[in-house]
Amino acid sequence: MTEPLLRRLAARGERLTVAALPWVAPVYQLMPQVTEVIELPFAHGGLQWKARLSLARQIKGRFATSYICPNSLKSALLPFLAGIQERIGYLGEMRFGLLTRRLENPPGKQRPPMVAFYSALSGEPDLAMDRPLLQAGEVAVEQTLQQLGLSRSGYYVFAPGAEFGPAKRWPTSHFVDLARCLDKQVVLLGSAKEQALCDEIAITVNALPTGKCINLAGKTNLTQAFHLIAAALCTISNDSGLMHVAAALGARQVAIFGSSSPLHTPPLNARAGVLWLKSEPDYRPALDCAPCFERACRFGHTRCLSDISASQVLQGIERLNRI
Repeated sequence: MTEPLLRRLAARGERLTVAALPWVAPVYQLMPQVTEVIELPFAHGGLQWKARLSLARQIKGRFATSYICPNSLKSALLPFLAGIQERIGYLGEMRFGLLTRRLENPPGKQRPPMVAFYSALSGEPDLAMDRPLLQAGEVAVEQTLQQLGLSRSGYYVFAPGAEFGPAKRWPTSHFVDLARCLDKQVVLLGSAKEQALCDEIAITVNALPTGKCINLAGKTNLTQAFHLIAAALCTISNDSGLMHVAAALGARQVAIFGSSSPLHTPPLNARAGVLWLKSEPDYRPALDCAPCFERACRFGHTRCLSDISASQVLQGIERLNRI
């Protein structure tokens, strides 16, 4: 969702280096406007002063401007310690003195879509909803397919995880029901943390006479996962990072929303279908609680997800196949 910001900056002549954590660095390596990617050597939690000071000394004097996308105090420390003259970001987490150009954070109920939120850091008044773009590379895609023994357009991708929490995850039993309805192989993608979740789906599907499920969660790197999504018939996912990858690759996709909102983090893709019961006028009882943006359903029912059936997702896939 930061890619349109980077495209704006590159178009006006800025040479871009992105500093990113290792798990997200491969995303930026697929963006042609990015000249260099620095993998940040920081672990989750803690300020890690020594590591930040060491990296700050290494990059001191290299950069004139920094655009700080996360709202955290930690993310603003490195540009400050490195003495980067212009440090642009949103106010948040006591970092008033760390930024030289500060944007006000909009109230929660007035949040713009995240693409526009990040693009505003460019300072340009035109905040049209640019679609994020990634380039997978045809040769690289074919190499990944050969390595994994898959054929182009011979499978569907399921991404059943959502790092944020269970209130964003369509039930595993529904993914099983959908797999039963499909006439091609299903490839499950996700992080190592989601391997057990994907195992639950794969074991159940493969116990059927027509079982055809491969669990690759935790067994591919991020770049390989991108390649698999690019070549799939369709990707079915929750509102997650891989949903945005599919959108940026322009792949066919069905995105399932529950506790979050497609008005805030939509898949910006002409080949995307979105299912969100909050927007269905005939759904009863109405989901007055959505979007709650909670990690877990405070009422314990997660109707916003469990009431989306496999047949509804299948209809979404069939509509996309006609495009």
